[in-house]
Amino acid sequence: MVLKLTWKRILSAATIAAALGIAIAWSGVINIGASTGHWAITDWFLHWSMRNTVRTYAAFTVDRKTAAVSDDNAQLVSAAGHYAAQCAVCHGAPGEQPSPVIQAATPSPPDLAKTAGSWNDRQLFWIVKHGIKFTPMPAWPAQDRDDEVRQMASFVAQLPAMSAEQYRRLAYGERGRVVAGQVTRLEEALPDCDRCHAEDGRDQPDIPVLAGQKPAYLAAALRAFAAGERSSAVMEAAAARIDPGLIPALAKHYAAQTRLPKPGASGDRAGDADRAGSTGSIGTSGSAGNAASADRATGADGTGDGIPSAAEVVEKGLPEVNLPACSSCHGPGKRPGYPMLDGQKAEYMAARLRHWRGDPAVVDARKPNAPMPMIARRIPEHLIEPLARHFASRRPER
Repeated sequence: MVLKLTWKRILSAATIAAALGIAIAWSGVINIGASTGHWAITDWFLHWSMRNTVRTYAAFTVDRKTAAVSDDNAQLVSAAGHYAAQCAVCHGAPGEQPSPVIQAATPSPPDLAKTAGSWNDRQLFWIVKHGIKFTPMPAWPAQDRDDEVRQMASFVAQLPAMSAEQYRRLAYGERGRVVAGQVTRLEEALPDCDRCHAEDGRDQPDIPVLAGQKPAYLAAALRAFAAGERSSAVMEAAAARIDPGLIPALAKHYAAQTRLPKPGASGDRAGDADRAGSTGSIGTSGSAGNAASADRATGADGTGDGIPSAAEVVEKGLPEVNLPACSSCHGPGKRPGYPMLDGQKAEYMAARLRHWRGDPAVVDARKPNAPMPMIARRIPEHLIEPLARHFASRRPER
């Protein structure tokens, strides 16, 4: 006897199978306890599927340049500090075992000092940024900070070849340490903060100088990070652990330190050099009128006498592109809630300006309309580096 397949019979079989599945789930007979683990075939299938997904999405959605890892461990201090505070408890580290509590999870997090080498650069970047569903691995909290994701992926890629001494030096520094739980005392908070911010940020270009900064700005920044209103997975995690009542004391501590001009910053000379022969560009502005005005201000061929120096932009702005003078907000004695830029690291300021400018492929209408992103998009690209060096070279004034 041959059973003839019809749409009615196929639909009936599918309905019965779905009802049976719902009945089994409703009965509660499936043991979901982590203590039982997975069957070997289930564990293999889930990991096989996960690796296939990571491989495919990394290949099609992650740009090679974006995911390029750094071979310089010395440039990964902030990533190492974040890893020590947030990741090592699950994944372990050179010389440090992962927590036995989290290892009892199903699935248990891998020891990255042993397994990170099984992923390529783009795959590590994708995993760090997007996380893995149905596991303890979260997505990166600040999805717009590819710079932080790249640093963390670079750090993880170095773990298998890193000694315990190298890890401790990167993650903790000379005096730093990780404090568990919420920090309520200044003497506990300072070593935790100094893991990254000691000695003007341990010479790291991505870590800003806090010494001599306005206390009102520092306090507001910490509160914004803690509330998730400022984008940085590293700082959001660090600020969230600080007792709100401790924030004013922390701000006053760093504000009371002395800030000096950064050696090697060339100041106005860089602006003059760019005025002599740089390409004028308004960057990512979506307005044809603004672009034309920028050409008039900077010289369409990059050699006109109209190209301003960094000092002129700081004091006068660029009226042709509606760019206000930097000193109107960031000058001495100006708005207490705005940061002082004099003596800040040039590399840090340039990176922040470019981050605010956003993806050149995205039109302005789809970008943030907060003050600094809008202002950054009006700064000609060739003036970003001179402006950053100019501020770095100036002696701070309160």
